[in-house]
Amino acid sequence: MSGAFRIPGAGRFSQAKTARFSFDGRSYAGIEGDTLASALLANGVHLVGRSFKYHRPRGILSAGAEEPNALVEIKRDAARKTPNVRATVQELYDGLDGQSQNRWPSLSFDLGAVSDIASPLLSAGFYYKTFMWPKAAWKRLYEPKIRAAAGLGVSPDQPDPDHYSSRYAHCDVLVLGGGAAGIAAALAAAETGVRVILADEQAEFGGSLRFESGAKIDGQDGYAWAQAAVAKLAAMDNVRVLSRTTAFGYYAQNFVGLVERVSEHLRTPGHDLARERLWQVRAKRVVLGSGAIERHMVFADNDRPGIMLAGAARTYLNHYGVAVGRNVGVYTANDSAYAAAIDLKKAGVNVAAIVDLRENPTGPVIDEARALGIEINFGRAVIRAGGKLRVSSMTVQPKNGGGERTIAVDAILMSAGWTPSVHLFSQSRGKVAFNDETKRFVPGTYAQDCVSVGACNGTDGLSATVDEAYAAGAKAAKDAGAKAAKSSKPKVDASESWSRGMLGAAPGAGPDTTVKAFVDFQNDVTAKDIRQAVHEGMRSIEHVKRFTTNGMATDQGKTSNMHGLAIAAETLGKPIPEVGLTTFRAPYTPVTFGAIVSHARGPLFDPTRRTAIHPWAEAQGAVFEDVGQWKRAWYFPKAGEDMHAAVDRECVAVRKTAGLFDASTLGKIEVVGPDAAKFMELLYTNPWEKLEPGRCRYGIMLREDGFIYDDGVVGRLAPDRFHVTTTTGGAPRVMNHMEDYLQTEFPHLNVWLTSITEQWAVIAVQGPKSRDIIAPLVEGIDMSDEALPHMSVREGKICGVPTRLFRMSFTGERGFEVNVPADYGQAVWEALWAEGQKHGAAAYGTEAMHVLRAEKGYIIVGQDTDGTLTPNDAGLDWAVGKKKTDFVGIRGLTRPDLVAKGRKQLVGLKTRDPKVVLEEGAQIVEDPKQAIPMKMIGHVSSSYWSENCGRSIALALVAGGRDRMGETLCVPMPNGVIEVEVTGMVFFDETGGRLNG
Repeated sequence: MSGAFRIPGAGRFSQAKTARFSFDGRSYAGIEGDTLASALLANGVHLVGRSFKYHRPRGILSAGAEEPNALVEIKRDAARKTPNVRATVQELYDGLDGQSQNRWPSLSFDLGAVSDIASPLLSAGFYYKTFMWPKAAWKRLYEPKIRAAAGLGVSPDQPDPDHYSSRYAHCDVLVLGGGAAGIAAALAAAETGVRVILADEQAEFGGSLRFESGAKIDGQDGYAWAQAAVAKLAAMDNVRVLSRTTAFGYYAQNFVGLVERVSEHLRTPGHDLARERLWQVRAKRVVLGSGAIERHMVFADNDRPGIMLAGAARTYLNHYGVAVGRNVGVYTANDSAYAAAIDLKKAGVNVAAIVDLRENPTGPVIDEARALGIEINFGRAVIRAGGKLRVSSMTVQPKNGGGERTIAVDAILMSAGWTPSVHLFSQSRGKVAFNDETKRFVPGTYAQDCVSVGACNGTDGLSATVDEAYAAGAKAAKDAGAKAAKSSKPKVDASESWSRGMLGAAPGAGPDTTVKAFVDFQNDVTAKDIRQAVHEGMRSIEHVKRFTTNGMATDQGKTSNMHGLAIAAETLGKPIPEVGLTTFRAPYTPVTFGAIVSHARGPLFDPTRRTAIHPWAEAQGAVFEDVGQWKRAWYFPKAGEDMHAAVDRECVAVRKTAGLFDASTLGKIEVVGPDAAKFMELLYTNPWEKLEPGRCRYGIMLREDGFIYDDGVVGRLAPDRFHVTTTTGGAPRVMNHMEDYLQTEFPHLNVWLTSITEQWAVIAVQGPKSRDIIAPLVEGIDMSDEALPHMSVREGKICGVPTRLFRMSFTGERGFEVNVPADYGQAVWEALWAEGQKHGAAAYGTEAMHVLRAEKGYIIVGQDTDGTLTPNDAGLDWAVGKKKTDFVGIRGLTRPDLVAKGRKQLVGLKTRDPKVVLEEGAQIVEDPKQAIPMKMIGHVSSSYWSENCGRSIALALVAGGRDRMGETLCVPMPNGVIEVEVTGMVFFDETGGRLNG
């Protein structure tokens, strides 16, 4: 048997195999096709959890993603356990192990329930008013206890052994929602031949057709039609059908994020099968068919296990073949609950009574319920529910007051109406509009190329829904470029019709201060909490939300938002639209970190980039450091050398003979086109129009605010082609910066940008002997100083392969940077290394490179700049074109605060004791004896021991630095004060004569 409450012959899985599972250590049987929720209900289990704040017993409320109560832990093994899984969504598999949460020592006896008794002390907003005294108790008592109590589940404590995947997809029409509306829209679009993706969060398509017993389309039962239509779509080459796939976020330019549950429903997923798949979809048009969500009735103790939404009970009956009770009561302000009562009655379940808040409603479902002998009570309200771990009764009273009557029940089905699911529409930045006639928010002003259809658009009736959706699908396809095609619109033969419902609290929900009539089940927000928030001064629904936490739980208020809004509006005496609507944010339902991260974890968390020369450096025993994503050779120690000895040797070798340095990680961007020079004029402070082909120039790039953004040497290869270099870490952002301005500010310029960082390996050969090392290997390039002066570039060959040979230096020595295709990088390096050995050259790493450039006062953007430095602050005024009338940042440079006296400027520092090396980041003061907190006037940006200078050297940002030359300043450190002298930035070869050897 698969449960005592399973009705033989009912549902759609009666012939399915048995699936055994456990919940809280107790074994049960379900059937394949069940959710955990339906399987538990089939076994008569309604108590599945405890509420967050009061630890009240909670049961299953819904049958879908809106579930606020039935959050459980699913455990496959010690490493595979997932907290806060909605039991209404988790599909059953043989061997499933579920655990309830937020209780101790057990679900039925939870000591945390004492907070329910203490609820008068824990009213809305209590956390803003308590834990204030004594102050010392916050750190040692309050905070630890609050953190321990926070959350519902327990996070996994072992690494996740499963893997996740991700895919990008493009389509013409993306249809979100697999109910009648979504299927009709997908059919219309697909028949035109455009690329269509249809996605739905459920395992089976059909939406409300899963429970609507009165729907017929094209001569078939509604659900059977849905399966046939989806099968037809799946067989079409231009259609991708995704079940178990939730659209969680709608972003700019019709970019939608979806998560597909790939193997969560399988007993033993294969090792090659992903657990979840993230779909990132860009669509020309989006059709939203996300349906509507049923609202509960707000009355006293409406959270007892066994009280659920009428539509959910109908789903469990008609789809899963499960009766939610044997003696059921119904409380409604909406016709749809009658359909649930009728279906249950026909299935042999006793319906004790229907309590309808409305006065004398009429309609076919009411007549049918009466004909079946169901007691109907119009104009009455359920003012409270009895029971504790399971509902046992409902107390009924005329809604305007009068005598009470208690009716014994083991389940209560409730329906206050249906709320259009406008979450994705709102995420698209569309603006909702309030329909005063139907009292619901529906899509209003669209911000993107999308359309809402069916219940999420406020469309009532199956026939109107199918007509609207089919027309919308055809139009979306046409707007995406499709030609008209012959098609056959589905015909609705029979359907169900529901009336409007109600918003807010029903009679019996207050306004007294003792009744717990729940609006938000997960966060324990009651009607009186909403009223209290208003009484305490909250006027906007966003303030009410934050004060009470209504709608801030994992369900994001899918069932509670409209009730909370209506209660707040009633208390304020204002119409609902004037109070506002809370913002719907992504994700629509919780998304696992695994799905978002996908493969990017462990060694793949951040891609490791290695240059073509990396294997050679590794074989030579280089020590590497991480520079952004790159592995760079830090230094090359010889036997017996520590880092300092190795760096000193490398620095001396470069100055005396030569050194080879792998500079491949420098960012490289090719700017090409007839307007390339004009573009460069706008992006850099320097002039470029008159730079001759074959020459180079140091360039500075600014942000709009006038601060230095990046720098690098730029070579002009031809009138329409520039080879731009950037800092290693700045390559991606500079490329993005350029592309952003090209597309948004200068789209009239005929220019193409291409990242070529990976295409060229770069070998810097620096030092007096550098030309002697390179010359024997170069073909077609005159290496003389006259033909190839400093800051020049030539194209030719080296070792028989193409090269872009730059005559430039970041050391102050005669220098060259050899650019060759990356595939030949190591071969050319080895050839240069062999030549270099004849002259006593050394390989040097990034640390020696830093020392050598600091000896010459060359800055590194990001180290010697801090995001608030102008070219003048850095001593680079000479790199700003004085005659230029426009470039990015030119207006920023004229701001009064950027030209004011006393700004921090880059200067050199020498310690009084030449053997003392300053710490980078150390603060600088004028008077170390001043009172604390001292006035800091700057900080050390770069500091090294220079073997070539025979002393320590440093660069620093100091307020009014250039006016302080020769002054003595102080650097307070834990071990004492270090005196420093302010100097110029060049410490070695101040005349620059060594650039020419």
